[in-house]
Amino acid sequence: MSEALKFTLVTSLAALSAVVSAETILMVSHRLPELRAAEAATSGPIIAPMPVSTPTPPPSEPQAEIRKASDGHYWAQGEVNGASVRFLVDTGATAVALTPGDARRLGFDLADLKYGYTVTTAAGQARAAAVKLAKVTVGGATLTNVDALIIDKGLDTSLLGMTYLGRLASFQATRETLILKP
Repeated sequence: MSEALKFTLVTSLAALSAVVSAETILMVSHRLPELRAAEAATSGPIIAPMPVSTPTPPPSEPQAEIRKASDGHYWAQGEVNGASVRFLVDTGATAVALTPGDARRLGFDLADLKYGYTVTTAAGQARAAAVKLAKVTVGGATLTNVDALIIDKGLDTSLLGMTYLGRLASFQATRETLILKP
């Protein structure tokens, strides 16, 4: 038998022995409370049974869930500065974008805004004004001082974009739900 073959055989046996030993230790450690209790019942209290405690799971993090609509989009009912706003969740939108109608309902005077930005929407290019939203809450996930844009035309619905989503601890889209973690 060659030296290389002997070496391979010995290392394979050693690895197998290590795996079997580890499995045996795990099996015995899981059964240790039962074994101690059985020993105490048959031969007297040589080893006192140790109480087994189960670890407490970490507290669950708060999260908000948004169900996917039948059209395949995630529509979120939010609250902005105390007023209700229906958002289309759009991870491709750089910022929270408000329609002129939603902006008016939130108390913004459209005539006083400075439309210093040009943005591209699904309807083409439009002017936008930068604003700060004091408080945005979606499904219980609240953020303060959220940057947003008010789009002067071409936006059918307000968008929940990355100036909100990107400040969350995380967000995850599943097949049926969008999960927001503040």
